[in-house]
Amino acid sequence: MFVSQIVAIFLKFGAEALHLKKSFDRVQALMPEIVKIKAQELGNVISNQLADLNTERRTLIVSISDQVKMFGKLSMPSLAQQVVIMNRFLDKHGRDIGNTNYNSNTDRFNDLLIDYDANTEVKAAAAAMLLVILFDHLREINTQFATLYLQRSDENSSVEKVDAEAIRAEMDKTLTAFYDAFEFCSTEYEDLDYQTPADKMNELITHYKTQLKARETRRHEGKDVHTEDPITAPA
Repeated sequence: MFVSQIVAIFLKFGAEALHLKKSFDRVQALMPEIVKIKAQELGNVISNQLADLNTERRTLIVSISDQVKMFGKLSMPSLAQQVVIMNRFLDKHGRDIGNTNYNSNTDRFNDLLIDYDANTEVKAAAAAMLLVILFDHLREINTQFATLYLQRSDENSSVEKVDAEAIRAEMDKTLTAFYDAFEFCSTEYEDLDYQTPADKMNELITHYKTQLKARETRRHEGKDVHTEDPITAPA
C-alpha cells in the first residue's frame, strides 16, 4: 500500500518533469512483485481467521461438556437421565473432538451435528440443560470454517508463491535509490517544485509510522492485530 501510494504521488506530480524518470521506473517495475506479496498475505489473513474459528468451535464443545458436568453435580433428579444421554452422546463423538487437523475436525463436527439433529433424545437433553444455543452457534462456526477453508484452498491454488522477504529487500533498496535521486535533483534543479511532493511523502511516512507504532502497542498489550482495519493513506 505504501509503495503504491508513493507511485501515485509521482504519477500526479510527474516524475519525468522532475528528472526522476529512471529511478521512478525502477520502483514501478517492482510493483507487480509487490502485488504478488499482497495476494500471498491475503491467504495468511484467511489462515488466521481459520485458526480463530477452529479455536472457537473447540471452545464451544468444551463449554457444552463442562455444562453437562455441572448439571451432573447438581441434586436435580429430573435432569439425571438427560445428563446420562448427553454424556453418552459426547463420549460417542470423542472428548478430543476439535484437537485434530482442520479437515478431521470439520468432518467430526459435521458428524456430531448430523447425529444431534437426528436424535430427539439428545436434542431434548440439550434443551433441558440450556445447550441449544451452543449447538446452534457451533453449527454456524463449523459452516463458516468449511466455507473459508475452501476459499483459502481456491486462492492458494491461484496465488503464485513468492519470496516476500527478498522482494521487500529489493524494494527497500530501490526506494532508497529513488529518495537519493529525489534529494539530489531537488538541490540540482532549484527552479522546479520538489517541496510539494516532498511534503506529501513526509505526510504519508508520518502516517504509516504512527499506525505501525499503534499496532506494536496493541501487540505488546496482547491485543489482536491481524483483524484490524487496513492502513489507509491520509486525504
